[in-house]
Amino acid sequence: MTDYKLKIPSKTDNLELIRNFVAGVARKVGFKEDDVSKIELAVDEACTNVIEHAYKNEKDKDIDLAVKIDFNKLTIVITDRGKSFDMKDIKMPEMEKYLAELRVGGLGIYLMKTLMDEVDYVVRPDGKNEVRMVKFFLDQS
Repeated sequence: MTDYKLKIPSKTDNLELIRNFVAGVARKVGFKEDDVSKIELAVDEACTNVIEHAYKNEKDKDIDLAVKIDFNKLTIVITDRGKSFDMKDIKMPEMEKYLAELRVGGLGIYLMKTLMDEVDYVVRPDGKNEVRMVKFFLDQS
């Protein structure tokens, strides 16, 4: 297993660096551009949620990212020490109604679950919040 790690301040200005980091790893291990874009967007959504909801836009907090490569999957683990939530309380949007109302925001978890093969959220025993997202290697040839 190979691990890549990044610790970065929770500023929206850093989202581009985060996207470039995960995209670089995904390309390096052979994902096609379509999947690289999905991974980038899912990670961007997860980190935006940390910045806006867990940290309430406090810029002096850190986001920790770990990208782990196994023989059949890429796993991204995002941890923070911000406010936690219960993922069961998040309802998946009714997209037709959502679009008809021209709503903005609120699709982060929906997008993450749509773009990645697995998405899980836990509050660890040490008090950190952890989002774990998995993208399996399919035939990338």
